[in-house]
Amino acid sequence: MAVNLDPVLACNLRCKMCYFTDEEYVKKIKGQFSVEELNRVAKVVFKRALKLQIGCGTEPTLYKHLEGVVKLGKEYKVPYISLTTNANLLDYEKIEKLLEAGLNEFTISLHGVRKGSYEYFMGKASYEKFHEVFDYFETLKKYYNFKVRINYTFNKDNFEELIDLFSHFNGESFDFLQIRPIQKLGNTEYNNFDLSSLKGNYNSILLSLKKMCKDNNVILMAPDSITKLRQKNTASYLYKYTYCYVSPQAFWKKDFIWKQETFNQYSKRVQWGKEIWNNIFVNKKQLETTPNKLNYEVDLS
Repeated sequence: MAVNLDPVLACNLRCKMCYFTDEEYVKKIKGQFSVEELNRVAKVVFKRALKLQIGCGTEPTLYKHLEGVVKLGKEYKVPYISLTTNANLLDYEKIEKLLEAGLNEFTISLHGVRKGSYEYFMGKASYEKFHEVFDYFETLKKYYNFKVRINYTFNKDNFEELIDLFSHFNGESFDFLQIRPIQKLGNTEYNNFDLSSLKGNYNSILLSLKKMCKDNNVILMAPDSITKLRQKNTASYLYKYTYCYVSPQAFWKKDFIWKQETFNQYSKRVQWGKEIWNNIFVNKKQLETTPNKLNYEVDLS
């Protein structure tokens, strides 16, 4: 499984495209795992994880025992551990401790290449602080084997400045550029989801990005066409069985009594294996009812 963990339900920023600008949502989303609860979570699902993703919609660097989460992942032999963060609370020492604990990848949220757009879209963030972190990455890459992924959420107002990315960020400091379109995430402050104005130059900017990424040894992950951004799911019906989300308010399956039973006990109780087998072969119409995940083209040229 891919275990996606939010150890704390909070964020230090108020990004305009994020549900943390929705006051009603913020009132409802609270809580953090105790060390004991986290140990239990690890015991129940970590050993079944091919990947542990820490930070899936909240800011994990607010969690005081973050280094311990990474260590737990390594104790249970999770092959790949990634941290998604806005990076504004990271410093050299914190990054190094996470790497020493066994972290494999930093996924860094970015919503604007230039200072003005970055600080506009990422409310309460510091452009200078953000760049400091990438300087640390560049230095630490000389001593540790880890990856850095920029996750750029674009809209009609910040897409075109991607063309200037390598004028502001050193290609030596990151390995992947992943661009993804704005999605509706509640009653967000920025709510213009119309990308039609990008159709005219999406392909030309993407072509330039491919060349720049290649020149800087950066792997680009991006939809290869603006028309594919809202396509139907044609991938796999097994997605809902492999995506495991855990937070202080949610544990994957609602009927999983995770504080009392093991994964094997739960599987036996709900006849998990039988259900998966029955859903291996499904028709196209059934696929279209499953969650839609954005399909990326990965440029390895």
